[in-house]
Amino acid sequence: MGAEDKIPSGIMLTTVEGIFGYMRQSSFWPASFGLACCAIEMMTYGAPPYDSGRWGQEVFRASPRQADLMIVAGRVSQKMAPVVRQVYDQMASPKYVLAMGVCASSGGMFNNYAIVQGVDHIVPVDMYLPGCPPRPEMLVDAVFKLRNMMLRRPIGVHETEVHEANERAALEAVPTHEMKGLLR
Repeated sequence: MGAEDKIPSGIMLTTVEGIFGYMRQSSFWPASFGLACCAIEMMTYGAPPYDSGRWGQEVFRASPRQADLMIVAGRVSQKMAPVVRQVYDQMASPKYVLAMGVCASSGGMFNNYAIVQGVDHIVPVDMYLPGCPPRPEMLVDAVFKLRNMMLRRPIGVHETEVHEANERAALEAVPTHEMKGLLR
C-alpha cells in the first residue's frame, strides 16, 4: 500500500517542475527572425487559418528581451550571423531555437562562402524543421513538439547546468556538412 492509496480522490500529485513546464508551454513568445522565403510561411502561421494565438503565441516579439523562442526562418549570411547570435544572447532564459527550412538547418542549396551552413554553427538549435519552404502545418507540429520538450525541462540550478551542457554539446558537435550518411 503506497502513499497514493491514502490520498482522497480529487487530489493530484505532481512536481514543481511539472507545474512550471505546464505554465511555460502555454506562453511561448516567439521572436521572428525571417531572413528569406520561409518567413512568409512563418507569417502565415500567425494568420487566421493557423492562428498561433490559440496556443498562447499571439504576438511575435520585436524585442529579444521579451521572447523565449527564436524561429530562424531562411538562410543566414555571414554578415547576419553576428546579429543572430546577439539576438539569441539577449533573449530571456529559458530560450529555445527553431531552425525553419533547409537553409537555416544546413545551408540548403547555397553551398558557398557567403551563407552559414546551418544556424547550429552560431546558436544551439532545439528543433529542426525541414522543407523548402516548410508549410505552416509543419511549424505548428514543431512548436507542439517543443512544448512537449518544455514539460520535462528542469528549473533552478539544474536548468542552468542542463542549458550550459546542451549549448556546449551543440556548439562542439560535428557540423552537418561534415556528417556522413546514406546520401554521401
